[in-house]
Amino acid sequence: MTFKRFQEKFACAHCGLEVEGDGYTDHCSACLWGRHVDIDPGDRSATCRGMMRPTGIIEKSGGTRISYKCEKCRHTFVVRRAKEDSDEAIIALARESARERQ
Repeated sequence: MTFKRFQEKFACAHCGLEVEGDGYTDHCSACLWGRHVDIDPGDRSATCRGMMRPTGIIEKSGGTRISYKCEKCRHTFVVRRAKEDSDEAIIALARESARERQ
């Protein structure tokens, strides 16, 4: 699997924010939602195009990860937190997923 880097702009389909991608951007930095566009990271070859709902936060030695589930096809995956991601959104997601586990 080879990562393909594409710098691209997109409007978040969940909150409407105009996102300026850095080539690794795969979700909105404000609400953390994304769109199911990749089969392999960066390839943009998934045909689903469903909304990827952030479902949880995972802390690993390599940093913070965000888990996702596609609202359309139920595909799941995990990505690294981007430096521009909202601290407030990360904290809210961590709290929400902790409540759901209880």
